[in-house]
Amino acid sequence: MGSASRYRRDGSREGGRGDGGRSDGGRGDGGGPGLRRRRGRWRRAVLAALVTGAVVLPLSGAARPEIPAPAPASLAPLNASTLDEAYAANRANAASAARMAAGRHERARAATDRSLAAPARHLLAFDGRGPGQVTEVLGDLARADRIAVLVPGSDTSLDTYGRFHAAAAALHRQLVRQAPAGTRTAVVAWLGYETPGTVSTTVTTTGRAEQAAPRLRALVSDLRAIAGDGPRISLLCHSYGSVVCGRAAAGLAVDDLALVGSPGTGADTAAGLRTRARVWAALGGDDWVANVPHVSADLFGTTVGFGTDPVSPAFGARVFAAGDGGHSDYFRPGTASLANLTRIVLGETEAVTHD
Repeated sequence: MGSASRYRRDGSREGGRGDGGRSDGGRGDGGGPGLRRRRGRWRRAVLAALVTGAVVLPLSGAARPEIPAPAPASLAPLNASTLDEAYAANRANAASAARMAAGRHERARAATDRSLAAPARHLLAFDGRGPGQVTEVLGDLARADRIAVLVPGSDTSLDTYGRFHAAAAALHRQLVRQAPAGTRTAVVAWLGYETPGTVSTTVTTTGRAEQAAPRLRALVSDLRAIAGDGPRISLLCHSYGSVVCGRAAAGLAVDDLALVGSPGTGADTAAGLRTRARVWAALGGDDWVANVPHVSADLFGTTVGFGTDPVSPAFGARVFAAGDGGHSDYFRPGTASLANLTRIVLGETEAVTHD
């Protein structure tokens, strides 16, 4: 499903009609109070349909039994001197989880756990229980000058970790190729929270993000303890992950915050995130998120929706080019989005391209 409407760089809205996508006949008054009320009712109806659909549609994972795994390894406080010890302990834990999953004939999960237990993997954290959580490092974290943290969106778990790892690996390869001589980089793939299902009530509310935000803040503190205050840290937040980043952003010691395929952050403006970081946003030309109503409403006693579209002029982010890709294409090799995310992480802000 393609993008029904986008924003031009001059702030006007473009769509399928010659009037710039407006239905008010070209008037600048938004069509009057009656039309605005009808639009508001339509948006609330769409949000209600999302919630109702999430409640009544069966969830594929709802009846799945818990996959057994050991409790996470006990680790010393993270710093540069304990980093290798943490990697080894988490790999050993992943190996134990693989054996337990195999014993229950959970072959796919056992294979994922075995892969994560390989000597070349650098796991900052691992929990194989249930949907699973893992924080993986690509590169030399202790000596990195530039650190990118990937924050995933819905339906990301150990069962789908391969695609998330592929995105992190693509970014790491691009950083290694593009970094100036002497600049060391690291990528942190942070699956540190229970992501919502795409078809669920949780994906339309901020509940999971509010649970995840303190964990993301703790991760950034750990990164500073390991790498020091010198490295520049960028949060690259995809889809529902941008809601997590929005909840965690206030006062966080990061330098750049990039929102891609975002349904909103829960804040009305970039300034409302209360961060010193540069705030970036992009939306692919074929991303279905363009069709999500960017509003927030109180439905059935729950706040549903995430507010202002981050690529809209009203939000105030630095909007960059993402090309014509879809919702899962932002880290695909060869895309404008990956090239620009790489430039953001490296601090090459003048080289970032715009639509």
